[in-house]
Amino acid sequence: MARGRKRKQQRKPASQLRQAPQGKPPIGARAKTEAAVRIPAAPEVSDIPWTAEKPQPVRRAFGVFRVGKINFIGSQKIFVYLSGALLLLSVLSLVFRGLNYGIDFTGGNKYTFKFSQTIEESVLRQDLEGLGVAGSLITVFSERPNEATVRTPYLDAASEARVLTELKAKYPGLEVTDPETVEPTIGGELLRNALIAILLGCLGILVYVSIRFEYRFATAGVLALVHDSLITIGLFSVLQLEVNSAFVAAILTIIGYSINDTIVVFDRIRDNLKRRGKEGLDGLANRAINETFVRSVNTSMTAFLAITAIFLFGGATTRDFSLALMVGILVGTYSSICVATPIWLVWRKRDERLRATGGSKTLTPRTNRG
Repeated sequence: MARGRKRKQQRKPASQLRQAPQGKPPIGARAKTEAAVRIPAAPEVSDIPWTAEKPQPVRRAFGVFRVGKINFIGSQKIFVYLSGALLLLSVLSLVFRGLNYGIDFTGGNKYTFKFSQTIEESVLRQDLEGLGVAGSLITVFSERPNEATVRTPYLDAASEARVLTELKAKYPGLEVTDPETVEPTIGGELLRNALIAILLGCLGILVYVSIRFEYRFATAGVLALVHDSLITIGLFSVLQLEVNSAFVAAILTIIGYSINDTIVVFDRIRDNLKRRGKEGLDGLANRAINETFVRSVNTSMTAFLAITAIFLFGGATTRDFSLALMVGILVGTYSSICVATPIWLVWRKRDERLRATGGSKTLTPRTNRG
């Protein structure tokens, strides 16, 4: 009994245990507080889109160029003048100079001549005209002055054998390599099929982007593709480079690459529209371009360097093809940022202004689609 009374006297009420001296928290609470202090803060999720209240930090493309706060939308007048000048030059060249169609489209004969001595273009042209072959396209390689590429109008088997025999008799040791012959009817059919392929490609992109995004994005993207293709074709017209089936493949590749880069920018614009709040369209579009600029530049430059290697070391057969891709990559990256987005922005601002004044019943775009 005595022991039981001593234990009861030693026990303290729970209220006294909870009360701690002023300025000193209980030992258990102190341990919990220290543990809470030691817990590191959760890292921020980097893939959350930036908002107007939380602007994107300044980044560097290739670790050199500072991006993140570039006013692309504020400089759209400069882009309009630049694109207008390039398009005007391309159209004028196409009207007055035309395209240098290869035998794939026009029909004809093509040869590579290797002479035992240096040959001049004017001399070889005069020899062919003396044999009744007029209007030939002759290219003498500057690095190999004893080689020339000759493209003649269509020659049947008898005429072709006669011309080659006469040339070999005049130039002993002449070697004729890589002969190609395409009949005019086949060339016309190939040209028609190439144009149909390009039109179907643009139409398919228009339909898909309209379903996946909205009609404004689709139309702006296709107009940017027309911009890229026309400038690339205009360059070949200015330089009078040969336009053949490989060039058509290059144009289709440019269309696919350019729309891919444009969709990246449009996708970020769509994400920003979901969290728009009271932000203006100009700031929203400009922020979307800045958020995707580093990705676009790094990806494009990587592809450009790979194509440049093909252009420099791939030989004459792939030079024109790689040149078209190089120009298309540069122009496509430019149009995704400076052409497609401003076209969408002008259209969207017009529709919102008309809705605000009650002058249009344009439906709100389907920005909630994934």
